Amino acid sequence: MSRQIILDTETTGLSADNGDRLIELGCVEMVNRKLTGNNLHLYFNAGRDSHPDALRVHGITTEFLKDKPRFEHKVDEIWEYLQGAELIIHNAPFDLGFLNKELELANRPPIRQCVSGVIDTLVMAKEMFPGKRNSLDSLCDRLEVDNSGRTLHGALLDAELLADVYINLTRGQEALLMAEEPVQSEGGLVVAQVDLASFKLRVVHANDQELAAHEDVMVQMDKSSGGKTIWRGFENRS
Repeated sequence: MSRQIILDTETTGLSADNGDRLIELGCVEMVNRKLTGNNLHLYFNAGRDSHPDALRVHGITTEFLKDKPRFEHKVDEIWEYLQGAELIIHNAPFDLGFLNKELELANRPPIRQCVSGVIDTLVMAKEMFPGKRNSLDSLCDRLEVDNSGRTLHGALLDAELLADVYINLTRGQEALLMAEEPVQSEGGLVVAQVDLASFKLRVVHANDQELAAHEDVMVQMDKSSGGKTIWRGFENRS
């Protein structure tokens, strides 16, 4: 089972190292590329006001947050929810920086000790669309993801949009499992016809240790067969 969590945050400002804090966490669960609805959405009382520029982006006021829990009071719930998942984040260093600062203040280890890995969709987008704008809004427009309800940034809404963006960015990964032109075989089985020429596969060459292990196996097979193996002859053919 492949469990991924699309994650986004809102903060009081841009610098966790200079005292800005996390005020909203939005997480969307996806299992085997299917949204499950098992999401996590939390607001936090940061104990400080948001910078005016940040407030204009997310609109989350100190008054709204005053009765919300502190991050450290929800850290166990967050840790359990994220446990073992692969995180998908747009501009991951920003969100991870704030999460790790909050975990540090709560006397907890860094987030990478909880999750199996992190995918940064901003890095993915820059590789796929070099030289273009790759903000979440720009990707929604380019990939035809409906973001008409996004007047202000919100962690859960942005995570939901990012989930759609990620699915579109990685659509080719499903191609091997999808039938472009299903063909009925003589036995009645429907076989998917996939044009493999459209895939660029990375060639992974064996290293010296792997080559040596392979050669050792070949030598043992030569011995056990009494020298009757035939592949040595093929090695010398041009």
